[in-house]
Amino acid sequence: MEVFELILCIILLVMAVFLVVAVLMQQGKSEGLSGTITGGGETFFGKTQGRSKDAILSKVTTIVAIIFVTVVLLVYIIATEPADTNKGSSSNKTTEGTVETVETVETKTQEATSEKTTAKTQEATAE
Repeated sequence: MEVFELILCIILLVMAVFLVVAVLMQQGKSEGLSGTITGGGETFFGKTQGRSKDAILSKVTTIVAIIFVTVVLLVYIIATEPADTNKGSSSNKTTEGTVETVETVETKTQEATSEKTTAKTQEATAE
């Protein structure tokens, strides 16, 4: 599973860089009056060509952003998965060992208590 996580992380890194570059490449949409005053310098055909490139870049950016969020969620889900069965079995062995230790302590405590009771009974009978 670690190889899969590594691949997803590399994909995330590439997509993040692409998103930064794509957003920086897009023209601002608030060109309005300032573009008219400064002379804009583009012909009618140049404007439509620029708009179509911006539209395509905007759509691609949106799609990549959606995929980016999906991959981030997928990585989060994979990272928070419980341990696999091999690790779980060693955890079970530790739990079983703890249970055995507790049972051993309880048995020794019972034996010590019964020995004390026997010793007190023998002392009482001896008197």
